[in-house]
Amino acid sequence: MKIEILAFGIAKDIIKGQKLNLDIPAGATVGSLKTNLCQQFPDFEKLKSLAIAVNEEYRTDDFELNEADEIVIIPPVSGG
Repeated sequence: MKIEILAFGIAKDIIKGQKLNLDIPAGATVGSLKTNLCQQFPDFEKLKSLAIAVNEEYRTDDFELNEADEIVIIPPVSGG
């Protein structure tokens, strides 16, 4: 299935753009998506945390993705 991912902050820099289109297997989960992203973009492994929001809610690694989902990469946030 085809999905579109939105990225912000350092994640946008890593994928070199704000949007990324991927073809993933049906039944893929947030965890398998993270693994796929780390394989394609090894710089994601350097981040302390990487959260995924699906349809405006943070999701755990076992959450199953659907083609129509709005998927957003939420990189670690720092501030002072």
